[in-house]
Amino acid sequence: MHGAPYSGRALPRLEDARFLTGRGRYVDDIDASGQLHLQVVRSPHAHAEIAGIDTAAARRLPGVHGIFTAADLAGLGTLPCPFDLPMVEALIVPPRPALARERVRHVGDPVAFVVADTRAIARDAAEQVAVSYRMLPAVVDARAALAPGAPLLWDQAPGNRAFRFQKGDRAAVEAALARAAHVVELALTNNRVVPAPIEPRGALARHDAASDRFHLLVAGQGVHGIRNHLADVLGIERERLQVEAPDVGGGFGVKNFPYPEHIMLLWAARRLGRPIKWLADTADEFVSAAQGRANQTTARLALDGEGNFLALDVATVADLGAYCSTNGPGSSTRAPSTAMGGVYTIPAIFMDVRGAFTNTVPIDAYRGAGKPEANYIIERLIDVAARELGIDPAVLRRRNLMRAFPYRSALGMTIDGGRMVENLDQAVARADRAGFETRRADARRRGRLRGQGIGCFLETARGQPNEIAAVRFAPDGTIALATGTQSNGQGHETSFAQIAADRLGQPIERFRLIQGDTGALPRGGGHGGARSLHMAGSALVKAIDGALAKGRALAARLLQAAPDTVTFADGRFSVQGSDRSIDLLAVAQAARDPANLPDGMTPGLDTEIDNITDVFTFPNGCHVAEVEVDPETGAVTLARYLVVDDFGRLINPLLTSGQVQGGVTQGIGQALLEHTVYQAGSGQLLSGSLMDYALPRADDLPGFDITLVEWPTAANPLGVKGSGQAGCIAAPQTIVNAVLDALSPLGVTSLDMPLTAERVWRAIRDARRI
Repeated sequence: MHGAPYSGRALPRLEDARFLTGRGRYVDDIDASGQLHLQVVRSPHAHAEIAGIDTAAARRLPGVHGIFTAADLAGLGTLPCPFDLPMVEALIVPPRPALARERVRHVGDPVAFVVADTRAIARDAAEQVAVSYRMLPAVVDARAALAPGAPLLWDQAPGNRAFRFQKGDRAAVEAALARAAHVVELALTNNRVVPAPIEPRGALARHDAASDRFHLLVAGQGVHGIRNHLADVLGIERERLQVEAPDVGGGFGVKNFPYPEHIMLLWAARRLGRPIKWLADTADEFVSAAQGRANQTTARLALDGEGNFLALDVATVADLGAYCSTNGPGSSTRAPSTAMGGVYTIPAIFMDVRGAFTNTVPIDAYRGAGKPEANYIIERLIDVAARELGIDPAVLRRRNLMRAFPYRSALGMTIDGGRMVENLDQAVARADRAGFETRRADARRRGRLRGQGIGCFLETARGQPNEIAAVRFAPDGTIALATGTQSNGQGHETSFAQIAADRLGQPIERFRLIQGDTGALPRGGGHGGARSLHMAGSALVKAIDGALAKGRALAARLLQAAPDTVTFADGRFSVQGSDRSIDLLAVAQAARDPANLPDGMTPGLDTEIDNITDVFTFPNGCHVAEVEVDPETGAVTLARYLVVDDFGRLINPLLTSGQVQGGVTQGIGQALLEHTVYQAGSGQLLSGSLMDYALPRADDLPGFDITLVEWPTAANPLGVKGSGQAGCIAAPQTIVNAVLDALSPLGVTSLDMPLTAERVWRAIRDARRI
């Protein structure tokens, strides 16, 4: 017996001891005997024809084993974009080979790769590869790409149009706009961001010639999906490729997908008969790893004379970059449609999204993947409406919040429940909104402009439908928990163990987590969509229940009792009304001997279960930020940040708070600092390093005031809702609303992210000139 329940307790992460003492094992820490190293030759141009590739000088360097171009990889498939949502204009998916054929379409597009004895030799050789280019005009802005006469990236995509997606009732929205007492309109840019996890991408490929099987060790988040896609590209059965991930140092979506480098590695490992390793550096990541957001939107909100929302109309141009990345189109279409309108009752919604190809790094899912973009639209519109109508933004929000559940949104999502009104009321009270004007006046005396912003959010958490889990009892008394999801910093080794320890009545130290290995489980939905506890945790509960059902039947046989008289509690099976009992691990040991088993039972208590479900959960909350702006420099100081969030039942409040803090920090980065800049005309990435691209640092952050409230959902047996993306969804609009509130006395009513000191200073200067 282990005493008090583990679930609900703020336990420190079990895995932290390993990480903090340097015993984490990342791709960079793992080498194979006889391995070679791969280096990619990338295009320095955003758009050009490849006139020729001269590899002679590079081949003469000692230690070079091969230099390969697109011609060598002929016969391989191209990277997939398996997107099947109905479109007004069908999705165009141009071929994306591992190495560019005939033309490059963004700075960083791979044109060749070198394999050598060492990483240094591979780099030197790559610099000796001479590629001749014929320059072509480039376009880096999505609206400009759709304009007549724009440089054309793909012959099969006229006007650079990748797709057109529409959802909702256009007629109902137009009718509501026509009869509305008030219509507010806003043009918004959701700025392109670089995910920038602390660990860059990397991989180590092996090929066994005798069995013709492959193994790929990868810094990745969804190994089964990566395996499936890469096997299709290689033209092999999926069972012949094992993809495994060791510890992963952050992902945020960018490591969910197959990349050209994975194909190069696997192909070259078979070609050269040696293990081959590739490690990206920061420069590689900025020009080749998927980027996020990059939407331009015009939105209208219709209100009646009482301030009730009538309709929301959203028209978006989504930048896809030069290619359709694996989930790129979904991040601007299906994903935002699930959360469009946020936590509010809006009778009619219509969204129209046009996708555009540009000469930039491809866009794909980044923390929140569409839900931040959707919530940003409605929360910005509400503040504009409140200002124009002369209503307190908190009052206008409260008037329109969802109250009756289940609530079916205008775009078809059924939200099962939440405490939207209570979240807002609690956040406003904790933020001392009534005393804000006193703080604003004090700031004014100090020569500062103070503002307060409110931002609510609705997350639609699930990611991929369905999930698998297994519980396995080892002879040494440890219990393995295998899941098809994967941690890259969230603390799964702790939270899953807390669940299992309570249900199996065992000390938490007895459990170990198996994850990130296609050899451990046949399927898995991987990481993404704040899905792990909801999907994999539920699968784990079902697997444990299955193991206990087998154990109960065996325990009844061992205790010479009827199965319906045997109960399980505190790690023991007991016969009701007697002193006969047996420990779980003793039953697991006995289950290995077929002689002990009841008729029809297979040996062992090990159980593997598929959790077949496509049900979403709906995390929600309200955030409040206070900022001070220096009107002479435009510098924004985040003075306070307050959170009231509902994630259902909490397995580990400490881990949940950590997820919120991390998400809010990334949202702060997008709102105030992070700016991916491509030069018009040339397509050069001007923010191509951490010297030019500003990630948030400790001194950019305030102390966080976080309140977690529990409103359990019936969508899963644990009552949990996803927490991984919420902070990133809520923070941008909260901070932008606060800054615009601070600038409102000057007449500044709209600014696009990031609200850098220069951008704010220019807005103040322009306002003073008027």
